[in-house]
Amino acid sequence: MLRVGNLQRSIDFYTQVLGMTLLRTTERPDQKYDLAFVGYGRNPEHAEIELTYNHGVEKYELGSAFGHVAIGVADVAATCAAVRAKASALGGAITREPGPVKGGTTMIAFITDPDGYKIELIERDAG
Repeated sequence: MLRVGNLQRSIDFYTQVLGMTLLRTTERPDQKYDLAFVGYGRNPEHAEIELTYNHGVEKYELGSAFGHVAIGVADVAATCAAVRAKASALGGAITREPGPVKGGTTMIAFITDPDGYKIELIERDAG
């Protein structure tokens, strides 16, 4: 679960930039929070990310315990290009350009989402 400052902005980032699908939403006005679940498919076959918006909270301190979310993608460079092309409108930034992981050959990159959460992109074979 990631707490976000603007639910629609985060939904747009994860769906339009990272190609995930909005799986479902839940609005809880009496409890003052809304949820959106995004992913590349539904549980249990695929992981889902829960985006939580607490009414009236636009920014969070990310803390020192959180490292990053890792996502396998078909093409790290193409995903970074999508982030770069849409960053001004949807937020997000590339913090490590595509390249091999230290000591290996797997291609990785790091990006941040509009709330500053770190996401590692790991290039995976489609097969």
